[in-house]
Amino acid sequence: MAAETEGLSASRGGAGIGGHRFGALRLFGGKAERGETSAKRVRFTSRCLPYLFLAPQLAIIFIFFYWPSVQAIQSSFYLEDPFGFSSTFVGLSNYTDVLKSVEYRGIARFTAIFTALVTFFALSVGLLLAVKADGVIRGNAAYKTLLIWVYAIAPPVAGLIGMMFFDQHIGPIVEIACWFGWDIKVGLDFGDTAFAMIVVSVWKQIPYNFIFFLSGLQGIPVSVREAAAIDCRSGLRRFWTIILPLLAPTAFFLLIINITYALFDTFGVIDVMVKDKAANNPITLVYKVYMDGFRGNDLGGSSAQSVILMVIVFVLTIFQFRFIERRVHYN
Repeated sequence: MAAETEGLSASRGGAGIGGHRFGALRLFGGKAERGETSAKRVRFTSRCLPYLFLAPQLAIIFIFFYWPSVQAIQSSFYLEDPFGFSSTFVGLSNYTDVLKSVEYRGIARFTAIFTALVTFFALSVGLLLAVKADGVIRGNAAYKTLLIWVYAIAPPVAGLIGMMFFDQHIGPIVEIACWFGWDIKVGLDFGDTAFAMIVVSVWKQIPYNFIFFLSGLQGIPVSVREAAAIDCRSGLRRFWTIILPLLAPTAFFLLIINITYALFDTFGVIDVMVKDKAANNPITLVYKVYMDGFRGNDLGGSSAQSVILMVIVFVLTIFQFRFIERRVHYN
């Protein structure tokens, strides 16, 4: 218990995820040692015990992540029968057909814009609400609960609620837009549908960012805040020069999570908003994979698109950790 108390005390000295440090713990009969530094070292009594703990997680990763990836790569080189009775090896034809498609390049451009806007607004609004909630003294529990509960809504349900807000007859956002002369037609107009998709996707992700940003803000020691208040009287300048750099580890983590969310987890929102609508609707790359694979029965082309999407995400992840993480300082 003393070791845990010491670990919790150490965690209050950092900010965000990267600033958390833990004291020595005694776990499952393992022997914990404390050296000259406060770094944690856990030793297990059996060499097989750590691998047994990791085995369920490794099995899940292999079955549900790596094995489907291998199957997708293999299928991308074949022209398969829609019912799975036969397949013909076609080499890179599926990839060339996808990359030469004007429609696919247009969807890729929209996906890039959609991802950038959803990530930017979800992070900005989440950070703004966290800063405001961190300064609330009276009634802060109710204020935080009202901001967090949206995170419990499933993406398809969020899409359905969003469609109600943008409905032509009962939608309050459509009515407000009419006051400014903007006739929103979600499902019929490309730009209006894209606007609705971005708004609903940002609304769904704000509570997640809010939770992490608020946790990071409350992890900043009071002594640092008091010293910052003495050195800098401007609240905005104090936030940009002192508070925000301390939140850099949290912000970097959320940047990766939000890009992944915009690329993949918005599928439910998009499916609800463009399903059974006219063809002139914006979709993202992951929804294009679904459309060609499950509705068009083009399994080879859909697999090639999946592989291209995996390569894009891999390159994006390498770029983030190679260039952006250099500006993040962990303490």
